Amino acid sequence: MSAWRPLLVVAALSVVLAGCGSASTSGTAQTAASAAPSGPWSFTDGSGKTVKADKTPTRIIAHAGEAAALMSFGIKPVGIYADESVTTDLNLKDLDLTGIEILGQEWGKIDVEKAAALRPDLIVGDWWPAEKAHSGFEEGVDEKSKKLAELAPVVGVAQGKSIVDLAEGYESLAKSLGADVAAPAIAANKKRFEDAVAAFKTAVAAKPGLTVAAMSPADDKLYVANPEYAPELLDLQSWGLKVINPDTPDPGFPYWENLSWENADKYQPDLILWDGRNYKPTSNAEWGEKQPTWFKIKAAKAGAVAAWPAYWLHTYGDFATELEKLTEAIKTADPDIGD
Repeated sequence: MSAWRPLLVVAALSVVLAGCGSASTSGTAQTAASAAPSGPWSFTDGSGKTVKADKTPTRIIAHAGEAAALMSFGIKPVGIYADESVTTDLNLKDLDLTGIEILGQEWGKIDVEKAAALRPDLIVGDWWPAEKAHSGFEEGVDEKSKKLAELAPVVGVAQGKSIVDLAEGYESLAKSLGADVAAPAIAANKKRFEDAVAAFKTAVAAKPGLTVAAMSPADDKLYVANPEYAPELLDLQSWGLKVINPDTPDPGFPYWENLSWENADKYQPDLILWDGRNYKPTSNAEWGEKQPTWFKIKAAKAGAVAAWPAYWLHTYGDFATELEKLTEAIKTADPDIGD
């Protein structure tokens, strides 16, 4: 179910997980788009299918994060469908959405009649290999909402092994749609990301024994993220961070291992990476009061927690911002807490 599937399915299991980019941090550069080439146009979708058109699409409807990705390269969609309010969606909440029709602000619910009035010639949503569907068209979505796919071809970059790959994929899509991806503002944003990666690697190398676990506490269970299905965690692992791979992910929904609160201390990382969609500085103490076994995790008891940008990143700028925060958390982390 799109980038929010882990959140939403967990929510269906009575998990309370609240669902950040900004014009400055996500690198939005709407002046970077050049005139779209007339065509013909083609793009190889994340599913492996090549979509072709006689003319380059100009009237684009996009899912929230994918819209943010396109906007970071200067491509402004005519419509957006989101999984929550666009004022709180971490991809959109600080972007200028003036002139963009909002077609939905709840997962699985899209106003197709309003979308049809926009006369779209392309719909953009991530391809989710596990679900074999694009964002907005997965199992569980309102059948009426799925009719959006009847209005125009649907394309999207695959959610997979790397957010870097995802960002690069949307850069390629934006370029095919006429964006000047070499514009100074975009180049500066990519350079900032590269610098953030280098600083992150340096901080990790200085703490070779540091282990981390990505977690999301909820009323009924403690959810431990499986990096195999979290591309941002795979990126962190590829840059040297020792992110714990849980032993027994849920076979039906392998994004997470589901722990009872009695077994909250199964893993003892030195640093907890907390689902950034509901992270706030007071969260750690609040969960300690609500579920005392939370503090059986030594890192939780020590307050060694930091936000993890869970399942929402799409742009170089947003990833740079989140990496900078994680780098500071790693610099101050104690690699002996979990011992």
